[in-house]
Amino acid sequence: MNERTPLIATIHVAPPRRRYTHNILRRFCTIALASALVALVVLFLLPVAFLPGQRHPKPHPIGPPGQSANALTFKELQEILLETPKEHKAQEWSKYYTSGPHLAGKNYSQVTWTQERWQEFGIKADIVAYDTYINYPLGHRLALYEKAKSKDVGEVDAWKVKFEASLEEDVLEEDETTGLENRIPTFHGYSASGNVTAPYVYVNYGTYQDFEDLIQANISLEGKIAVAKYGGIFRGLKVKRAQDLGMVGTVIFTDPGDDGDNTDENGVDLYPEGPGRNPSSVQRGSTQFLSVAPGDPTTPGYPSKPGVPRQPVDSAIPSIPSIPISYVDAIPILTALNGHGPSPKTLNKYWQRNLGLKYKGVEYNVGPSPDNLVLNLVNEQEYVTTPLWNVIGVINGTLLDEVIVIGNHRDAWIAGGAGDPNSGSAALNEVIRSFGVALSKGWKPLRTIVFASWDGEEYGLIGSTEWVEEYIPWLTHANVAYINVDVATTGPRFGAQASPLLNKVLNEVVQLVQSPNQTIPGQTVGDVWDGEIRTMGSGSDFTAFQDFAGIPSVDFGFKPDEGAGDAVYQYHSNYDSYHWMNTYGDPGFHYHVAAAKLWALFTAKLSEAPVIPLNATDYAIALDGYISNVETKLDAAIIGTTSEEEDEEARARPTTLAATGDIHALKLSFKKLHKAAHKLLKAAEAHDSWAAELAEEAGEDLPWWKWLSKLKLIYNIRKVNSKYKFLERKFLHKKGLDGRPWFKHVVFAPGLWTGYAGAVFPGLVEAIDGKDYGNAAKWVGIIEGTLWHAAGSLR
Repeated sequence: MNERTPLIATIHVAPPRRRYTHNILRRFCTIALASALVALVVLFLLPVAFLPGQRHPKPHPIGPPGQSANALTFKELQEILLETPKEHKAQEWSKYYTSGPHLAGKNYSQVTWTQERWQEFGIKADIVAYDTYINYPLGHRLALYEKAKSKDVGEVDAWKVKFEASLEEDVLEEDETTGLENRIPTFHGYSASGNVTAPYVYVNYGTYQDFEDLIQANISLEGKIAVAKYGGIFRGLKVKRAQDLGMVGTVIFTDPGDDGDNTDENGVDLYPEGPGRNPSSVQRGSTQFLSVAPGDPTTPGYPSKPGVPRQPVDSAIPSIPSIPISYVDAIPILTALNGHGPSPKTLNKYWQRNLGLKYKGVEYNVGPSPDNLVLNLVNEQEYVTTPLWNVIGVINGTLLDEVIVIGNHRDAWIAGGAGDPNSGSAALNEVIRSFGVALSKGWKPLRTIVFASWDGEEYGLIGSTEWVEEYIPWLTHANVAYINVDVATTGPRFGAQASPLLNKVLNEVVQLVQSPNQTIPGQTVGDVWDGEIRTMGSGSDFTAFQDFAGIPSVDFGFKPDEGAGDAVYQYHSNYDSYHWMNTYGDPGFHYHVAAAKLWALFTAKLSEAPVIPLNATDYAIALDGYISNVETKLDAAIIGTTSEEEDEEARARPTTLAATGDIHALKLSFKKLHKAAHKLLKAAEAHDSWAAELAEEAGEDLPWWKWLSKLKLIYNIRKVNSKYKFLERKFLHKKGLDGRPWFKHVVFAPGLWTGYAGAVFPGLVEAIDGKDYGNAAKWVGIIEGTLWHAAGSLR
């Protein structure tokens, strides 16, 4: 049957009962309950910590009815961040920043210029000042004196100048900033003033074991001047070791042997004619004892505000004078040692490496110089307490208690600084300009974004350290991550170091940006990257965030690939200039733009995702790997063997002969570390899984009437985000590392004896290296406690 006759039934309806009053009451109760819940949600979402020192602008307009509260989708935001950065703009910013000197605490017009540009881009920006203790150069001299025998009987032998170092870099017609009248002299930050005349000794790279080799060879060091090569360890630690051994001064030069194949010995043209190092290039830099504590050495652990108490600096900066010189100035000084003292072959293999001046007649004998040869080292410095200026910009988000901070330093040792730091400064301006375009289209971030142009990084990470020390309570409560780009580009090879919490975001972002190196069309930065993510060390502005405040940090940029024959980077010299950058470092400024896109997208992902896209599992896996690496080191100590890599690392530190404590009991205790790490891994996997479920739910469009489900989702997202935000803080140890309490992180710190390179579980490793197995057991307990604490925080 195709059709059916509808069945019609009579329905009897009873008269309504009188419930009018109760219906009103029920509706009122429902509305009241809903209103109360909405109020709770609003109160729950309102942040309890506001950005210090900033006024909050009015919210940007939202989209039309039916659209999300934000006027832009994430895809639209991403398109803006990929399309806005332009090569000609990056070139414009680079040209400005590198057009004149901008030492820390100098060039206030550049400070206000930066602030004005950011404000033009639509970003509220303020200048935050600190009164810091730093030095500026007044004068210097390095002369080699030779005692000439008098021809007349009875007359005193006279000292005459055999060689006078220029201590200047050549002025190049092609490179206009090299000839500026107000260019900055060659000097070391935090070097001591002094005028010393003494015999001298060549000390190789000036590592701890280099000096030990000299002591074992019965080379007299006390009262002498050290002549060292750059490399291996931080320059300040070279000066410190010389000082500790009673030497009276230090001279440091860059050996072209460390430039790989890009030398004139190999037929490579030198800058400006080619990619090799200019022979007169001088590497300036700080000699602060950076691995003990960065920042203003007179205010360790607290901000350098006017009127604060100042501490002695004896243990933080050198007490003997030091100066940097070019290898052209080093040649006559080293040649004068030919035939005096042991040669590299009579010492060991570590003295026979990268002897780039042998073809210039240098035999690399260590000396000391004969009785008729002395060096006169003069270093005149003015020490002052002077303002440094950070420029701080902010885009207030919906959640002011979840904050992303990104930064780059602005100060440089020279007029240029096209690579370090102003490739990063130019990229930062393009990042901010891109976000400004998004703001103009009605976008408002979920999480507040803070932009920082730091001052004083070159002296010792001063601007960032003082800022973190001032705002540590707020940062501890609110800061989700810090994204640093110190050097955006000096070559085509991408490199990164990061807390493992941020590995996932980094790996995602590099797949979104096209590589300027289009060997194969369509390649992304990720396609041509080797994927290595180094551990966090020091030497840039992430240090205070990661190691003092426990805020997960990342630093990335493009560097030269020495094996591929890329141009030698003219680090901290007058030749790190706009001309060098546009000719060799990044012609066309394509890598500047790539860095800006990576930086902006990294920031956007962290600021916009409802569930913070950190990954605890990556961290837990990395931690267990770190434990295994330290355990392997301990195993080698038990059986008395070392690898070549360990031997290299050991060159930087003392050798301890007598052991204390029970090494076998220490070995057994590592089971506890692995157990705790395994527990953390399980908790991390569960947490990441829960976070992924919440992220998926957050992407669904729930109907309005599922307000209770929305409320529950919001509550859970806030809960999971809070656990992510505070996870890195669980690895802070209040008392800090042994002998350097400023460094609080038990997992990451710069190497005590290297200064820059990242060390994992530094307290434990330093105790093992020192054969103090009792102290190592203490650190096993501390690390185990942080692992259990971290695991518990994720449950």
